[in-house]
Amino acid sequence: MKSILKIWVFSFILFHLGTETYGQNNSYQPPALTDSNSWSMILLPDPQTYVKFSRNQAIFDLMTSWIGEQIDPLHIKMVLCTGDLVEQNNIWIPEGKNGNQVSIEQWRSVAKGFNKLDGKVPYIAATGNHDYGIKSAENRETNYNQYFPLDKNPLSKALLKEVGYDIDGKPSLTNAAYEFSDPKGIKYLFLVLEFAPHDGTLAWAKEIVNKPAYAQHRVVLLTHSYLNAKNEHIESEGYKLQNPNYGKAVWEKLVKPSKNIVLVFSGHIGAPDDERAHIGFRTDTNAGGKKVQQMTFNAQALGGGWHGNGGDGWLRILEFLPDGKTIKVKTFSPLFAISPATQHLAWRTKDYDEFSFELD
Repeated sequence: MKSILKIWVFSFILFHLGTETYGQNNSYQPPALTDSNSWSMILLPDPQTYVKFSRNQAIFDLMTSWIGEQIDPLHIKMVLCTGDLVEQNNIWIPEGKNGNQVSIEQWRSVAKGFNKLDGKVPYIAATGNHDYGIKSAENRETNYNQYFPLDKNPLSKALLKEVGYDIDGKPSLTNAAYEFSDPKGIKYLFLVLEFAPHDGTLAWAKEIVNKPAYAQHRVVLLTHSYLNAKNEHIESEGYKLQNPNYGKAVWEKLVKPSKNIVLVFSGHIGAPDDERAHIGFRTDTNAGGKKVQQMTFNAQALGGGWHGNGGDGWLRILEFLPDGKTIKVKTFSPLFAISPATQHLAWRTKDYDEFSFELD
C-alpha cells in the first residue's frame, strides 16, 4: 500500500510540474505590433562569433530567416547591423580556440546569412574593428565591399543617395547614406560610418547632413564604436589607425553640431555572459535643440562568452508608432522562440531591454 501511495504521489508531482512548465510555455507570446499601423526596424548585433565558428553559422541564419518571415507581420521596413561582421578580416590560418574558419569563410558566412534578406527588405551593415586589417584594425583595409557589393541587395541599392570614400579615396559603402520614407511620409536619412571614422570621413558626413536636401530629414547614424556600458561616449581605444574618432569625438564633431541627427545606433561592447555589459543608452541635445537618442546593443559574448554560441540569437525590435514620434524597443531571441521548451526565455524584459522613447 505504501509503495502504491508513493507512486501516486510521485506521479501527481510530475503531472503538476509538467502542467506548470507547459503552462509557462503556453503563455509565450510571439512578437507582434502594439498598433497595426506601426512599422518596425530590426537591430542586429555584432555577428562575429556566429561566423568565426562554423558550428554557430546556423544561429545567424536562423535570425535572418526569422526576420524574413516577419517582414509582413511586423511591417519591417529596415534592418541595421552594428558591425564586426567577422572576427578577423584577413587571416589565412584559423586560430582554433578563437574560431575555426579563415577570414574568407567568415565573410562568406556572414554574407550568406544576409542573403536571406536580399530582395526582401533593405538592410545596412556597419563595419567594426574586426572587419579591418588582419585580426583587428591594424590598418583600414577591409574585404567589406567584396562581400557586400552595391548590387547585393537591390532594395538597399534603391535607397542609396550618397557614397563616401575609404582611406585610399575610393568609393566605399563603408561610408554611405540611404534615404527612406516611412508609411506616414516622414523622411529618414540612414548614415553609416566606418569604425572609428577618420577626420576626412567625418568631414564628408558633416557635409552630407548639412545639405539642404536633407535639412528636414530625420538622420539616423549607424556606426560601430560609440557608447560604453556606463552610457558614456567612448573616448579612446588605442587602435593604430590614421586619425581615428571614437564615440566622444563623433559626438563632438558630427552629432552635436547637427540639427537633424536624432538617432545613433552602435554595437562593439560586451563581457562574457553579462547582458548589461553589452548595452548602453543616453539622450542628449543637438545644435538644433532636438533630442538625440543614442543606443548601443550587442550580444556577441552571451551564450558562452567569446567562444560560445555567438549571442543566443538576441536582436532588437524597434516599433515606430503611427504618432510619428514614439518608438517601442523590445529584445527578443528567435533561437529561444523556436522550441516550446525554451520559449519562456525568448524575451528579455528588464527596463534596459524593454522601453520606449520619443523623437522630436
